[in-house]
Amino acid sequence: MPKLDLDSIPQTNATGYPPEFADKVQERWYRALAPAAGLKDFGVSHVELKPGAWSSQRHWHEGEDEFVVLVEGEAVLVDDSGRTALRPGDCAAFPKGDGNGHVLVNESEESCVFIAVGKPAASDCHYSDIDMHLEEGRGFRRKDGSGF
Repeated sequence: MPKLDLDSIPQTNATGYPPEFADKVQERWYRALAPAAGLKDFGVSHVELKPGAWSSQRHWHEGEDEFVVLVEGEAVLVDDSGRTALRPGDCAAFPKGDGNGHVLVNESEESCVFIAVGKPAASDCHYSDIDMHLEEGRGFRRKDGSGF
C-alpha cells in the first residue's frame, strides 16, 4: 500500500448532528482515509481536535467496534469510568454493544491528532448525556423516537 498524502485528502468539520448538539464538534477536523486508500472492510479517519473541541457527543455503538490511537498532543477520554489522560502513543478501544459512552475532549491549548478505526456500516448509536439516538436507516432521532 503506498503512503497516503494527507494534504491531498480533503479535511472537513462536517457533522450530521442536529444544530443543538453540533457546537462541541465544530472544531473537529477529519480526513476519511479508508476511501482514499481503497479500504472497504473498516473505516479509518485522521482527526484533529482544535483546543476545546470534542471528538463527538459521548456515545456508544450497538454494532461497531472503535479503536483510537493518539498521535499528537493531549486529549482526555471521558467515559463511564471517569476521565483518563491520553498522550501520543496511547490507545483506547471501545467494543460494540458495551454501553460505555465515550468521547475524546481536547482541554489543552494546542491541537491534538488521533487515528480512529471503526466499522463503516451504520448501526444504532446511543448518546449517553443528551436526548439523541442514531437509528440505523432513520438517522438522528430523540430517544422517544421523535424527529428533530
